[in-house]
Formats: sequence, structure tokens, C-alpha cells
Amino acid sequence: MKICEIFPSIQGESSMVGIPMLFIRFTGCNLRCSYCDTKYAYEKGYEASVEEVLEGVRKSNLKYIAITGGEPLLQKEVYWLMECLLKDFNLLLETNGSLSIERVPQRVKIVLDIKTPGSGMSHKNFLENLRFLKAKDEVKFVITDRDDYEWAKNFIKTHTFKAKEILFSPAFYVLSPKKLAEWIIQDKLPVRLNLQIHKYISVK
Repeated sequence: MKICEIFPSIQGESSMVGIPMLFIRFTGCNLRCSYCDTKYAYEKGYEASVEEVLEGVRKSNLKYIAITGGEPLLQKEVYWLMECLLKDFNLLLETNGSLSIERVPQRVKIVLDIKTPGSGMSHKNFLENLRFLKAKDEVKFVITDRDDYEWAKNFIKTHTFKAKEILFSPAFYVLSPKKLAEWIIQDKLPVRLNLQIHKYISVK
């Protein structure tokens, strides 16, 4: 499998924000979102076996692992890696929502992106994924403007899924977090304002 990078950091998003984790970033993505902040992961990386990745992970002494990208589910080896990691670690998967999550092991916590129109990729949403979500999973909307906000607000009103946490994240340097917070409060939406705190504290 092709790995972009493996590094320790603070989880900057989701309900697990603030927790130290080891991040395994996979190379390659099938989407090109307008606000993408990891374009280097499109191509950059190196080949590694599952065993080599596991060896590095065990040396980290961190109990929480985040698998991210790029888009991890593009590489079939990720499923065996997740099964192996679940023996000793708490596992989080961040996925762009364009590929099926049906095969992801049940014990993995999933953060599933639903792409808004402002991303330029909303036509790639694989909405069948909504029925595979578990209560402990999370759904994330990256919001670029008021139109995105209204689109996401309508989405959560018209779709049913088991995931309890709904994350509204302002696109970094595109939409003011204060503005998004005002909209959420005004509408009394049952969502979590989701800021990328690793960017604010300058930790990778």
C-alpha cells in the first residue's frame, strides 16, 4: 500500500478533538475539493507493507490511531490494516464519503464527509453510506458559505442515519468560524461546530 506519512499529533476535529493520536495518512484521492489542504497526499508517499506500518505504530506508544488521506478506502490493504490495528488500538477512520463504508470493521469509529456544493464534489456523495453508519460514527459537512450552510441544514432534515454527532466545519480561511457559529445558534441546529484546532495551534 502507498502511505503518504505517519505522524503523531493532536486530533483537531470531531468529538475526539484534543486527543493525542498517531495519524496514518494514505496517498491518493479520487476527489478534488476546492478547499483541499492536503494536496500533497494526491501523489506523495512510499510503499509499505501492513507489517511495516504496524511495527512503526507500536513504537508510538499512542493508543488512538487515525486513518486518513487522501482517501484511505481507495487501497484494499486498508481493511486488513484496520483489522490488525483493532487488536491493540482505538481506531478512527476519516473518509471523503464517495466510496462504500460497508466493509469497514464495526469497531472502527467513522467520520464520514458529506460534500457540500461549495466543495465542487457534492455529486460524488455515495448516499448509500448513510445506512451503514453506526450510532458512534460522525457525519461532517465542510461549509464554505451561506448556500452550503442551507444545503447542509436541509440535508440533515431530509435524511435519516444512526450517527449521533453531526459536525459543521467552516472551510479554513474561506468562512469565518464566528459567522458559522452565529448561523447555528440562530437556527438552534443540533450540530457540533467543528474547528480544525491543529491548524490554530500549529501542530501538524
